[in-house]
Amino acid sequence: MVQFVPIAEISADAVEQLLDRAFGTDRHGRTAYRIREGAVALPDLSFAAIEEDTLIGTIQCWPIALCGDDGRDVPLIMLGPVAVEPLRQQGGIGRLLTARALEAVDADPASPAVMLIGDPEYYGRFFGFVADRTGGWRVPGPVERRRLLARGTHAPLGDGLLGPRVVAHV
Repeated sequence: MVQFVPIAEISADAVEQLLDRAFGTDRHGRTAYRIREGAVALPDLSFAAIEEDTLIGTIQCWPIALCGDDGRDVPLIMLGPVAVEPLRQQGGIGRLLTARALEAVDADPASPAVMLIGDPEYYGRFFGFVADRTGGWRVPGPVERRRLLARGTHAPLGDGLLGPRVVAHV
């Protein structure tokens, strides 16, 4: 039976090893990593999937911001990566992890909007992510525009650059 625990209960090395297996050791050069560079994952919104004491999946959420061309700084939460042990992919673990993270976000009505870079057919169908509000967003690297997604009507409209948002942890 799959159990979900806060990712803070899992060793950072185990998480990194799973991410390497799921995405490759060259993953750090991807645009998503550059958007959140220097940020620390939000522990209350990041989870691990464990089965029989074995790590089989993780999801992390990150504090980022849209630095608007109009001078405003709009906080956002970046969802991902969603990593699942390669031999366990296609079994719904990623969907369960994503649902768990979004439930945690939704539990706080003051939470910022959530964005991600991902498959619009999948994330739109299951979680309501769309590219309707992200057309003016810029990122520090290449991205397929249709894969730059946000969830909810409180996602900001307008032009700006996505980047890390430093959050003090007490």
